[in-house]
Amino acid sequence: MSQILLIDDNATQLGVREAILRASGFAVSVATTAESAIALLRSAPRQFGLVISDHFLTGSTGVDIVRQVRSFLPQIPIVIISGMADLEPEYEGLNVIVRQKPIPPPDLIALAHSQLRAA
Repeated sequence: MSQILLIDDNATQLGVREAILRASGFAVSVATTAESAIALLRSAPRQFGLVISDHFLTGSTGVDIVRQVRSFLPQIPIVIISGMADLEPEYEGLNVIVRQKPIPPPDLIALAHSQLRAA
């Protein structure tokens, strides 16, 4: 099974999402910065089948990450999670799914399953 890369600079939210996904049988890697996420994806691009990222990260946004990832992994599914409403226009044309926080655990699990199947 492909791994999910979770990206969030909030350790609590990252840990909760990681625990939910791992408990559901997913293989998960985590990154707390855009730079570390990009480095992980570049080092093992075939290892990952889905990226789930917070929109706001220290020093960057999900849009920055998506643009970088799309330059070398154009087809990988990407989900952006944010507490802000109406972010879809910022991601127009980048082929991502935007979801608003909080995401109930069953919805997060279902979203991960559907995106990994689609990949």
